[in-house]
Amino acid sequence: MASVSPAMPEIGRARRLVVKIGSALLVDRAGLLRRDWLAGLALDVAAAKARGADVVLVSSGSIALGRAVLGLGTGPLTLDQSQAAAAVGQIRLARAYEEVLAPHGLTAGQILVTLEDTEDRRRYLNSRATMETLIGLGVVPIVNENDTVATDEIRFGDNDRLAAQIAVTVGADQLVLLSDVDGFYSADPRREPGARRFDVIERITPEIEAMAGDAGSGLSRGGMRTKLLAAKTAVAGGCAMAITEGSALRPLKALAEGAAATWFLPEGTPQIARKRWIAAMKPRGSLHLDAGAASALGAGKSLLAAGVTAVSGRFERGDPVAIHGPGGEALAKGLVRYSAAEARAIAGHRSGDIEAILGYPGRGPMVHRDDMAF
Repeated sequence: MASVSPAMPEIGRARRLVVKIGSALLVDRAGLLRRDWLAGLALDVAAAKARGADVVLVSSGSIALGRAVLGLGTGPLTLDQSQAAAAVGQIRLARAYEEVLAPHGLTAGQILVTLEDTEDRRRYLNSRATMETLIGLGVVPIVNENDTVATDEIRFGDNDRLAAQIAVTVGADQLVLLSDVDGFYSADPRREPGARRFDVIERITPEIEAMAGDAGSGLSRGGMRTKLLAAKTAVAGGCAMAITEGSALRPLKALAEGAAATWFLPEGTPQIARKRWIAAMKPRGSLHLDAGAASALGAGKSLLAAGVTAVSGRFERGDPVAIHGPGGEALAKGLVRYSAAEARAIAGHRSGDIEAILGYPGRGPMVHRDDMAF
């Protein structure tokens, strides 16, 4: 095996942790929920929360649970059958998470998304805001693809990719894929006994990509190639990612105690990656500030509407804008929380006046400091 790198992440140090649960771990071959396993996972989640970490779960299992209830057998399902099974199974899945987390004083929240929700900027911002609010309230979000309405054209297709996108969306520093394999191998170990598992992958090279196969379990749609695609998304977003075999009753505890896994190392931190992403965007408008607001930005503050003296361009909520000082000098780029029309209406006004001007409550600062790149 590859030697352990001193840079290997430690799950016990995660600040914000996203965990993906595969169907084959959650549901047995008869289509029944593995309640003992789920209860063990809940213990791990409670332990992570107790040490101050935020936890988001990305869970498969709704179709696998629903097809058993509907008597749809074990063969391939049509799209309509998959959507029907998801509609039935999702209720049971959400209830199961609620029941295992409640004894630990934890509240579960359900979020169903499609690929469109991440590609449409407004829907992406709404999803991000919802998850951030839930996390801030101490809730454990349970995320799944909305299989009841997603078609082949608008679906992630596997929850590995979804988990990576969610990890980047919420700024997680670690993502763990609980799988039916214990890491990334040089070849499929079920077919090639001499295949080598990597403990740490510092960079995803073309050689690493060539090693990825497509083998998956009968209940899971995701193979090693989708896990590698997930890793590329995660590490580019500053998030370390682990692939580990998750059948242990305390899978996160097992990982912390040295269970076999492959860690993909991140490119910087989530904050650095986000700033880099914002800096690379083309502005769709500009905000001009007075001297007080410019000074506040230099001190690391958010941009409030009161400090904006002029608005130019056509933009919508979430679009990138250039931020200029009183002399026209470039100060930063940022993602604006108001449309151009809204920004013009509230520019120069205090936050307490925004509701009276717009007719609805404001969305906080014009540009939040976390959404700025200097």
